[in-house]
Order: sequence, then structure tokens, then C-alpha cells
Amino acid sequence: MQDIKNMTIREAEIRIEQLTKELDNHNYNYYVLSQPVISDLQFDMLLNELIALEKEFPSLLKPTSPSQRVGGEVTREFVKVIHKYPMMSLGNTYSETELSEFDERVRKMIPDEKIDYVAELKFDGVAIGLIYKEGVLIRAVTRGDGVQGDDVTNNVKTIKSIPLKLHGNHFPDEFEIRGEIIMHRKDFERINDDMVEIGESTYANPRNFASGTLKLQNSAEVARRKLDCFLYAIYGTSVSFKTHYETLQKAKEWGFKISENVKLCSSLQDVFNFIDHWGKKRDSLPYDIDGVVIKVNSFRQQEELGFTAKSPRWAISYKYQAESASTILNSISYQVGRTGAITPVANLEPVLLAGTTVKRASLHNADQIEKLDLREGDTVFVEKGGEIIPKVTGVDLKKRKSSHHPVEYITNCPECQTKLIRSEGEASHYCPNEDGCPPQIIGRLQHFASRKAMNIDGLGAETAELLYKEKLVNNIADIYDLTVEQIEQLERMGNKSATKLIEGINQSKAIPFERVLYAIGIRYVGDTVAKKIARHFKTMDKLMNATFEELKDAPEVGEKIAESVLVFFKNESKRKIVDRLKENGLQLTISTKGINAPLSEILIGKTIVVSGTFEKYERDELKSLIERHGGKNGSSVTGKTDYLLAGADCGPSKLEKATKLKVKVISEDEFTNMIKD
Repeated sequence: MQDIKNMTIREAEIRIEQLTKELDNHNYNYYVLSQPVISDLQFDMLLNELIALEKEFPSLLKPTSPSQRVGGEVTREFVKVIHKYPMMSLGNTYSETELSEFDERVRKMIPDEKIDYVAELKFDGVAIGLIYKEGVLIRAVTRGDGVQGDDVTNNVKTIKSIPLKLHGNHFPDEFEIRGEIIMHRKDFERINDDMVEIGESTYANPRNFASGTLKLQNSAEVARRKLDCFLYAIYGTSVSFKTHYETLQKAKEWGFKISENVKLCSSLQDVFNFIDHWGKKRDSLPYDIDGVVIKVNSFRQQEELGFTAKSPRWAISYKYQAESASTILNSISYQVGRTGAITPVANLEPVLLAGTTVKRASLHNADQIEKLDLREGDTVFVEKGGEIIPKVTGVDLKKRKSSHHPVEYITNCPECQTKLIRSEGEASHYCPNEDGCPPQIIGRLQHFASRKAMNIDGLGAETAELLYKEKLVNNIADIYDLTVEQIEQLERMGNKSATKLIEGINQSKAIPFERVLYAIGIRYVGDTVAKKIARHFKTMDKLMNATFEELKDAPEVGEKIAESVLVFFKNESKRKIVDRLKENGLQLTISTKGINAPLSEILIGKTIVVSGTFEKYERDELKSLIERHGGKNGSSVTGKTDYLLAGADCGPSKLEKATKLKVKVISEDEFTNMIKD
């Protein structure tokens, strides 16, 4: 690669054009075709080169550059935009009888003609309208009230399955394409897990998360959350196609992500078969659907059928019933997390739902309790349709008794009785007594010793709680002052267990800085952000003394995280704990030797799913090795998986699926030999 500083502007322009074309193709291969040809690491190297060139030659930066997908722009206020074509809602049906009645109405209005339908999955996401002019995305607008929506163009540009510039040249000069922005379940679970780790309130389902993400002010955070988008309808005066199905095929050629699960149906029975098939198979999809959309295929026939005041007469949605049950809300209890966040929990009369017995459901925060107008003793509806955890969706008011009183949200911590606080803009209440509230202290100890943090062998959740209750530790630095003699006196410990724990504590001193930073438990700093911050500042000393502006300059650090880090290190007791960790020999300086450096291309084009526990490596280390040897990490076993790298306690469902799909299962030793060849 030529030195950027010595390039002429013409040389830079040529190289930017090459990189743009190459990166656009890779984005299309990966996000639309699901057929990547290079590793994530190789892609990042090309993208970093492009960003460096555009920084050196700012006049060459274009709005359609792949670099614009990483985000960074901040939208203070979302502008309202009137839809050129109103975003009408579809009529809903829940039975084959109602769908047959829809078909009869269509055939009555268009007699003696063959009617073909197109059946599509109904994505459980956020409706979006994308406007293109001369093949370039110029605006993205949410549904809003159907008449006008919000301009979310900056955020939508970060969604890599949405083309900024179309392929080919046979598209209308100006048109709008509509679709649904979704969040895949694996990304929802990953980010929700991160939010739990940093003490934030979680979202109930991927749809809510996608909706909330699309309205974030910082587009860099939108990019991090990895939204996706399926497109399904084109509008425009110069659109000349005769059928809806033909339009979808052409949109796919232009670079849009069109669902493969679309069926052209020549009879109503074909529609029923499609509905039945996905009713049974929808849980196997990587994203949530809540039904099937049925549209008359012919645009001429659509025009004849026209619209009602609220919806088109030529389309309808068949909605699957979410699994639901009713039960008694016995009580509401309150849990205190390690950051002091209070989570209300509904304690239910046990009820069978989706194959499992449900006894508890999260209520998220005070706002949800107020919105539902919950009262202890109420008969409530509990739903588990595509949700990670059950949720209370409503109250059966017919069964409410006059003796049931509205729930009064607690004002004091249930553990230490400290008065709770709720900051402006926060969804949750917090206990501010972080150094004296037992669940917070125990939670921090457990987090510090956990596998993704310091991975201290022998210091599990129960042992951490026991050490605190026996007054041997009160903060994370105290762990390194423990002795075998102290521990072996404890119940269920003994010399062997005590020796093992001390060995685990000593071995944790070799854990790299980025994991130490994650382990100390700064609010909003999950493991991914900790890695970015550690690699940016290199040492704990530099981080502790960084200014607000210096913190904001770090990758993936916005105002919220920067303020949290600043507050953490302004606390004298926190600084003393870090000083004690330094005195005990923990790694507070990053090792830059070989970080993320490519090692070979031996795994290029290969997708590997890692599951279980291993003797020689941590799972994160294995995933890093896969990428550094050119491979790609998969989260679930699919037909595109090449290998399942299985350790002890490998997920049985992954093994079963690998066997079914004839995916090769390899051991840790086989993988080690593979990357040595």
C-alpha cells in the first residue's frame, strides 16, 4: 500500500474508487447474499485504509462512501417529513375463515379473472421508507402516524444491508422502497446481555430494541447494534412493472435485501400451505415474525381493488397467535443489581406457557407497572411469543376485585433502605449506596471474578457471597489479600479448595488489561467497549487522568460513557482500589504485541461456530484465532457453517443440528492442528 502522505489527489481518488467498489461488493456479499469471501479482519483493514484516505483528502469524501456506515453523526432533533405515499396499515386476520372471506371479496370485485397472490413473511420490526434519486439513497423516513414520519437517514446509513448506491443502471430516476428494519435475535441477546452487565435496563424484545435504536441521536451507537432490513414494496410514478413479484426480483438485482421466503401463489390453498409451513418453522428463523402478508400480485388488479379509508383492499396480514396464558399476580419483588439498578419482578401463580412452567416475569421498571395499572392479586395475561423472557401484557379487569390496590413503587432500597434515585432520562431507579449495599458489593465481586472478566478459578457466585458475608472481602482489591489459612476455615471449603482458590487468584494477575478494565465494573463499559478504551489509552494511568474530551475521542465512547468513566475515577475510593490492584501485580498496561494481527489465510471462507469450554484456550481467544487466520465466527449452526468447534458442555442443540446438517464437528486439538498446517 502506497504511503498516503505521498499520494497525489488523483492517486488518492483512484484508490478511493477502488476501495469503495470493493467494500460495496463485500457488503453486498455478506449482508444481502450471506456469502462472504473475505474475513471480518480483512474487511476492516480495507475500510480503515479508506477512512485514512478520506481523512487525508476530505474533498474526496462522498455521502455514499462505505465509511459513512460506521456512524458518528449526531442528530439532535429528528425532522418530520410528510410521506409522498401514505404509509397505510394492513387489515389483520387470525383464521383461515377470515382469509377466505378476504379472497371472496377480491374475486367478487374482479370477477372472471385469475387471481395470483404473493405471500411474504410479516417481519416484527419497524416500518421504513427509503427514497432513492438517481440510484443514491437521499432520505429514510419512519412510519410515524402514516401521514408523516421522522427523518432517520443518518442512522439508516449505518445499516449495511441497505445500499447507499444501487447496482446497475436500470432503475427509476426517483422512487421509494419500503421495508422493515429488524434486529436479529443473536444481536438482541448479545446487546441485552451487555446491558445487564453494565447495569442498564433491558428491552423486552428485538422489535422494541430496533425501534429504540433507530431513534438514537448517536449514529455510531446505531452502527454498533447491527440492525438489518428486508425490503418489500416499491412506489413511484416512473415504476413500470406489471406485478409485485416481478418488482421484488428486480429490486434484488439493484442490491436490495429481499427475503428468500416469498411465494407466488396461484391459489388460496397455496397461501394456506405457506402460512402453515411458517407457523411451524418460524422459531427456526434468526429473527422474529408475527405473521404472513398476502398481496394481490397484479398491479392492475391492485388498482381496481383500491383502498378503504385505512388500508388497501388488495392486501391483508395473517397474524400468528402469540402463546399466552392468564394467571394470578401474587406479588411484586425488587432485585438490586451490581450497579444499583432496581428491577421489579412479577411473582406469578405457576402457569404452563410455551412448554415451560412460568413463575416469574420481569416488569422492567416503574413506568411499565404504571402503564399496565398492575395490582397484586390481579389476573394477568402473560405472553411468550418470540420473547427471551415472559412478559406481563395486560390485566383481566373483569376479574379485578375492589380489594386490589394500585401498586406503589418502592421509594427505598429493599436491601439497605437507602432512598432510591431516578435521574432525568433514566428508565430505572437506582440505589446510590454502592459501598454499603450488600447486593451491589456481592454483584461487583461476582462480576470481577466471572469468566469474561478475571476468570478466577474457584471464585464462583456462592463463594464470592460467602467471602463477603464472612467479612473477608468488601471490595475487589481485598480478593488479593486473601490467604489459604483464612479460606480453609470457612464452611464447605477446606485446605484443597482454599489452595485452589488462591492459585486461581494468583493466575488472574496475568489477565490482560482490557479484561481488567471490564472487570472493575465501570457503568456502561461492557467487554467490547473496555477493549476499545484499553487499546486507545494503552495504560490505566492515562485513562484515569483523561479529560472528558479525550474520553470522547476513544472509539465507541459517547458522552454517556465518557461521563461514567470520569465519575468513576473521580471517586477517591475507586482510585485507591485501582492502586491496590496495581500493587498486587495486575496488568494495567496493554500488551500491543500482535493484537489482531493476521496470522494466515488458512481459514478464509470458512465459518466456524465455537461452543463449550476448552482446556487450552478461552472461547474469546479461539474466536480471535479464527479471525486472525482468515475465518469467520458463526453464532449458530446453519447450512453455511463449515465446522462446529466443540468443547466440554457443548450445547446439545448445536450438536444435534450439526449432525442433521452434516456439519463437521472438530475438537480443540483438531482446530490447533488445522491452524498449524
